[in-house]
Amino acid sequence: ATTEIYTLSLTTLFRSCQGDFREDAVLGELLKVLENREIDLVMSDIAPNISGMDAVDQPRAMYLAELAVDFADRVLRPGGDLLVKVFQGEGFDALLKDLRQRYDKVLMRKPRASRPRSREVYALARGRKI
Repeated sequence: ATTEIYTLSLTTLFRSCQGDFREDAVLGELLKVLENREIDLVMSDIAPNISGMDAVDQPRAMYLAELAVDFADRVLRPGGDLLVKVFQGEGFDALLKDLRQRYDKVLMRKPRASRPRSREVYALARGRKI
């Protein structure tokens, strides 16, 4: 029996794009990289720079989560999954309700690395509905 060894470059599997996700140019670059392909999973670990003022930080965090949800709507295949960082607070319940309408199952997970007092959680939305 013979064994063949293949070398696979990770650059053929993964592409990166650096920029501010709130800017249309960055969204355009991400869509360009995907070449109109539907994908299986969108993971978003995006968080705003924290100012310490909840009235400022929470809306910023929710806006970024909503952008990730909108991006997932554009690129996920039917049945695809979304993992998105969210912060509990104003807007959280509405986002969770929205995800439950768009996906078959939505689970909330708090990372072990997150401080107990932190409102940071991840929404795992499984099975994108069409």
